[in-house]
Amino acid sequence: MTPLPQIRATADGVSLAVRAQPGARKSRIVGLHDGALKIAVSAPPEDGRANDALIELLAEVLGVRENRIRLSQGRSDRRKVFDIIGMTTEELGRSLLAILRDIDPESTGKRTEPSV
Repeated sequence: MTPLPQIRATADGVSLAVRAQPGARKSRIVGLHDGALKIAVSAPPEDGRANDALIELLAEVLGVRENRIRLSQGRSDRRKVFDIIGMTTEELGRSLLAILRDIDPESTGKRTEPSV
């Protein structure tokens, strides 16, 4: 079974632990790192641009609007916690399983091609 990052229920949704990698060549979900979802973003860690890029990528991969995601911890740290409003732990778990299943852990985040 694919392990999942830390997910906790909150009063209005869920919280998700994230490990940020700002200044990357490409924005993408890398995999897991110490109980957190590791996300690389090309934006630099200046003036909140990397945090904005993290929210944009999370919204895209989870299929939610950006205004439903807020940074609750770690504004200037690589370790962050994002709250996702209106989503359950089960919904987030299913979404993350689908995302992580496509990542080849042996190649540090490269997506595997479906076999024919």
